[in-house]
Amino acid sequence: MTARILVVDDEETMRRSLADILRLEGYQVQAASHGAAAVELLKRETYDLMLLDLKMPGMDGLEVLRIATKVAPNTLVILLTAHGSLESAIQALRQDAFDYLLKPSTPQQIIKSVEGALSRQAEARHKRILSDRLDSSWQELINVERLELEHAGSKHTVLLGDGISVDLPRREISSGDQKVSLTPTEGKLLKVLLDNRGRVLSHRELVQLVQGYEVAEWEAPEVLRPLVSRLRQKLSKFPGGKSWINNVRGTGYVFELE
Repeated sequence: MTARILVVDDEETMRRSLADILRLEGYQVQAASHGAAAVELLKRETYDLMLLDLKMPGMDGLEVLRIATKVAPNTLVILLTAHGSLESAIQALRQDAFDYLLKPSTPQQIIKSVEGALSRQAEARHKRILSDRLDSSWQELINVERLELEHAGSKHTVLLGDGISVDLPRREISSGDQKVSLTPTEGKLLKVLLDNRGRVLSHRELVQLVQGYEVAEWEAPEVLRPLVSRLRQKLSKFPGGKSWINNVRGTGYVFELE
């Protein structure tokens, strides 16, 4: 996926130059001319990286960095500073800024720093996803027996027509002699889809409802794709089941019966 970068600098020439350099490298770039505008963008949009000028009128770079760590903690920051502001740059590095660049920097220096930041972020994101999945799987294993005991004796069956029924507590789909068991995560996904039948659920919303954690917009389809594929394969064993889960291109999924 193309990285999204926010360039924040009150000097128009520098701001345009940085944006042009990064766009030529294939990045998606937005620019802000002062700190307050940058903060508003960080609240509304998701960025992988921010190039931030330290010395700006009004809200300076250190204040923007302080706010960014709260409203956009996953956005890495590269500082832009003059020789006379090195002390401020060091202070900002102590506040978790990734790197700093002295003005003026060559395009090669800028690109190298940006690539290093994005590489670090990709590695951290990958570790975070793996950690969340492990935590979720472990919690599921702990909860399975308890949930089954809580639901013992309380039959909650959803009828899908043509003699097909879904026993959500037992995570079983059956029709006559045909019976298919679902994993805890597959069962949770099917329940969410059934509870929202006919409604398009976004990728991020589904990850939140099924897995219990939030991911970036671009990550959500990657997390869901293998899970939806496995559930579709099991549903396809029943008449019409192959077409029950429909992909809404670029948005998410919807559960519909013919």
